[in-house]
Amino acid sequence: MLANYKLVIFDWDGTVMDSVARIVSSLEAAARLTGGLPELSGDELKQMIGLSLDKGYEFLYPGAPSEKLDEWKRHYGQQFRVDNDTPIDLYPSTFAFLETLKQRGHLLAVATGKSRPGLEKAIADTGTSAFFAATRTADETASKPDPLMINELLAQLGVEAKDAVMVGDTTHDMHLAQNAGVDAIGITWGVHDRTTLAAYHPVAIVDSLEALL
Repeated sequence: MLANYKLVIFDWDGTVMDSVARIVSSLEAAARLTGGLPELSGDELKQMIGLSLDKGYEFLYPGAPSEKLDEWKRHYGQQFRVDNDTPIDLYPSTFAFLETLKQRGHLLAVATGKSRPGLEKAIADTGTSAFFAATRTADETASKPDPLMINELLAQLGVEAKDAVMVGDTTHDMHLAQNAGVDAIGITWGVHDRTTLAAYHPVAIVDSLEALL
């Protein structure tokens, strides 16, 4: 199915990188250390993955004091980058998958809710920098589901919306694609299941990288 597209835009966490468990446990710790925030389940916390931290705070804690936001973000960053030792890595076979797409002549890009420093570290740690022609992070443009991320990637790479597809694991990714007027493909090994993703009418939902190829 990917042969139909010149540009393949990937979400990062939960799509390319198996980082959901570390994100959730870091969010749990950040809320506890900040204090005064509702105690949420792991499943509830997962629902913000893909959003910027600012948007995620509003999503998880509607009505929470805005003055707690910066402290919560600091705690989360310290947890995710330093204190939390939950393993993170590319999903199995992802490196070879990206290599195959690049060899087939696709342009590859990333649109993520991560910060620029966070994405740069993840790309460096996984040795995937050579695969991506362009990337956008939530701290340098609008957070999902605002279409600006994809619009900027299309403009930078000179690709029309009809020739691009967004690949992601959350409704935030599907909604982003809808807003930008590009096709979407849902994957089921991340945050949201097939039924949840299907509500946004992606062109396909797949259960493996092999199926995506």
